[in-house]
Amino acid sequence: MDYRQIPAIFVADAPGLDFLNSIATPVDEPVDWIADGEGLLGWLEQAGMAPADALAAIRTCSTPAELDEVAAQARGLREWFRGYVRSRKGHALAANDLRDLEPLNQLLARDAQHGEIVASEPGEAGVFSLRARRRWQSAESLLMPIAEALAKLVCEQDFTHVKACEGPKCTLLFADHTRGHARRWCSMAICGNRAKVAAHRARQKENKENKERKGE
Repeated sequence: MDYRQIPAIFVADAPGLDFLNSIATPVDEPVDWIADGEGLLGWLEQAGMAPADALAAIRTCSTPAELDEVAAQARGLREWFRGYVRSRKGHALAANDLRDLEPLNQLLARDAQHGEIVASEPGEAGVFSLRARRRWQSAESLLMPIAEALAKLVCEQDFTHVKACEGPKCTLLFADHTRGHARRWCSMAICGNRAKVAAHRARQKENKENKERKGE
């Protein structure tokens, strides 16, 4: 299915996991929102991970082939990190898990950022605040906000509450921030509703079979 036909899915409650969910099966066919360079640009804009003017500038100064190559790198990063998360979800991270994050640290080392003093937003303490500004120097810069989101995931998220949706065919991951941590579905509107319908049909079938056995 063409990723342009449906908005990207953001149900993970954690940007790093939303990136892993940039390939999913929302209906019947898999959709990969970063299947090519244009898809990557569109997904980053929907995710709010890059300013529109930076994306427009990179689109202008990069060839379609360059953008497609970066999208391919993003897909490789996505599948590598999916394996990292899936093998550790539901368990607290330990110090020895750091060694497997070396590829991510290598990517983070390529980032170009600088601090900038700006006027504080309403509700912030003080007149001024220090903000990190990224230099969008090339198409490869598109990988940097993704790397930052993945790094924040492992540094700030409690992995005991990272879960996979219980939908039989669903591949989505999410951070369970609900009270009691009882969340089971990527979305009640998607897999939760499907599960309810399936359970209802199963009960109807069971009732029908029970009546037939009793000769009713």
